[in-house]
Amino acid sequence: MCDGAPPDGPTFAGIPALTPEARAGVDRFREMLIDANRSVNLVGASTLGDFWNRHYLDSAQLLALAPEARRWADLGSGAGLPGVILAIALRRAPGVQIHLVESVGKRCRFLESVVAELDLPAVVHNERAEAIALDVDIVTARAVAPLTRLLGYARPSLGHRARGLFLKGSGAEQEVADARRTWRFKSVIHPSLSDQRGRIVEITELRSAA
Repeated sequence: MCDGAPPDGPTFAGIPALTPEARAGVDRFREMLIDANRSVNLVGASTLGDFWNRHYLDSAQLLALAPEARRWADLGSGAGLPGVILAIALRRAPGVQIHLVESVGKRCRFLESVVAELDLPAVVHNERAEAIALDVDIVTARAVAPLTRLLGYARPSLGHRARGLFLKGSGAEQEVADARRTWRFKSVIHPSLSDQRGRIVEITELRSAA
């Protein structure tokens, strides 16, 4: 499509249109993901037929909530969602660095191959998220753990300045309530632009409740 929107998908306000270069990068990432998913558990096979909505748009919508952010940490990156999509979209912006944090070696090797082939401004860390502290603007994660545990993973990188933007499902409000038993934080829940049941939980000023 001439505006760079994904095939048969909506264009959402605040999400930059794909340049031809970025569109080619996303297409190649999709091909690599489909191929690797045959041998490595990266995403549900049934979701690949709806890649542009389930994976691309779900990831790219974060750009509308943090348009100025240039340093991101994607915890439990797995298939590179949302981190690889963000790196492709921001590839030509100055000062961009995307940290892809993943503890499973096979997934890291997939991520490293994508970063190398697409020449992305990204670094793969074969580490547990809670064991690494990164100087970033935004900490994000998708389908990693309930918020109570996820905040523990994110805490080393989610300092006073950084924000958390965590992709969640319809139970986000309950997850926030549960997390307040263990943590103190400010939160805003944003609707997902890719799924009416989804939510994006924004977290700031995280500290332990103890």
